Amino acid sequence: VIAQFRELLNNGYKEIILTGVNVGDYGNNIYGDFYSLVKRMLAVNGEYRIRISSIEPNLLTNEIIKLVRDEERLCNHFHIPLQSGSDEMLKLMQRRYKVSYYSDLIQKASDMIPNLGIGVDVIVGFPGETDDHFFATYDFLKALPVSYLHVFTYSERPDTKAISLPGKVDAAIKKERNNMLRILNEKKKYRFYQNNLGRKEKVLFESEKQDDSIFGWTDNYIRVKSEYDESLINEFVSSKLISASNNFCTINKLPLEKLKAVV
Repeated sequence: VIAQFRELLNNGYKEIILTGVNVGDYGNNIYGDFYSLVKRMLAVNGEYRIRISSIEPNLLTNEIIKLVRDEERLCNHFHIPLQSGSDEMLKLMQRRYKVSYYSDLIQKASDMIPNLGIGVDVIVGFPGETDDHFFATYDFLKALPVSYLHVFTYSERPDTKAISLPGKVDAAIKKERNNMLRILNEKKKYRFYQNNLGRKEKVLFESEKQDDSIFGWTDNYIRVKSEYDESLINEFVSSKLISASNNFCTINKLPLEKLKAVV
């Protein structure tokens, strides 16, 4: 991992995303655990930031949260799968946590890291999911201080335990539930973007040009739009967020070259 990390930095990449089947379960051998790995990566000099991809709630430890809080090169962003806001459904899904644990984790992380971006995976239409289960999930997510949702509709896969479970959910009901959570996602994301207006953030811009615009991302996972400027590509730019839509924030209108700052 460290060798790959160094190679990416040598090739000019400035945001490195740690991803895997189960990131938080990494290690437990002579090389240490996930926390130890991230610490070793941070010992490497360079102009970069590290983003942790999806990490299971039972594996997001206090020491990882504190490291993200204290280390500027770690993005203030977690993506933490939930799947359901019902303990009964979580048990059927064989998840290793309960709703109360998840809620306490989200609140703790939000309290420890100001303006933390938090994404959530949720599944609708899992076998046995009733209206009561779904609305428990909806109400739970609505109350959580999270910034966006990734909504998935359950689909059958061969050789899984779920395929043999009773209580299959009708396709039309699954679609309706999916749509409701997608609307909630848009509201959550827009509110998060609005709450960050007026803040000065470091934006890393991408190379794609869209209708004379260039897009980038803050470390807490806000998409940012600006007038296209080739010199911004793969650069960290210090920018003030001034307006928000459902899809992106815009930055202040001062000349961009005056805002550029190497971090």
